[in-house]
Amino acid sequence: MTFDWSVLWASLPALLDGARTTVLLTVLTMAVSIPGGILIMLLRVAPNRTLNAIGTVYVEVARNIPLILLAFWVYYVLPLLLDLRLPPFWAGLLSLSLIISAYNAETFRAGVNSIRRGQSDAALALGMSRAQVMRKIILPQAGRRVLPILANTWVSLFKDTSLVSVIGVHELAFTALQIRTTTFRVLEILTAMAVIYWAMGYPQAKLVDWLHRKYGVVE
Repeated sequence: MTFDWSVLWASLPALLDGARTTVLLTVLTMAVSIPGGILIMLLRVAPNRTLNAIGTVYVEVARNIPLILLAFWVYYVLPLLLDLRLPPFWAGLLSLSLIISAYNAETFRAGVNSIRRGQSDAALALGMSRAQVMRKIILPQAGRRVLPILANTWVSLFKDTSLVSVIGVHELAFTALQIRTTTFRVLEILTAMAVIYWAMGYPQAKLVDWLHRKYGVVE
């Protein structure tokens, strides 16, 4: 077996461009799914049974559908139902956001439930509305507590963006596989892809460890 690592230098600009798309997709997905998760969480904890049911159904459906299947559905089925065809990047972003919002909703719900009820009761006794209690007292504390979990979700999302390559999103995995197909250099290209993922993912994993040490709650 011969190794032709020179192909990597010729392919490096395309690989780095794919890596930039991976990072952009991760950032935009979290930018959408954090407020989306909070909204779904508010439905989940709402005293109104209808709102609670809507939030619960959304979470249970989204968490139990494979991301690849949802990406295929958004990209291929949605145009048939609504006559709306999204470009691959936006279809991938929508698919990721729908699922990550469900996971973030459960993360925020756990954070809200971890706040002692006495704080809410005291605030209500002082004349605050339930919306004010949630916005000014519960959510700020819950947000700090769930920060390490959200960071961990970020790292998992960063790797899961590779799954939307199945619908043609030109992120790192898609780009690397395209180069492999045209150059037939499987070992070199896939090794380079693994190294790039590791180089970008390792600092993120270390940041998660630091957040767990700094913001982890022990009671």
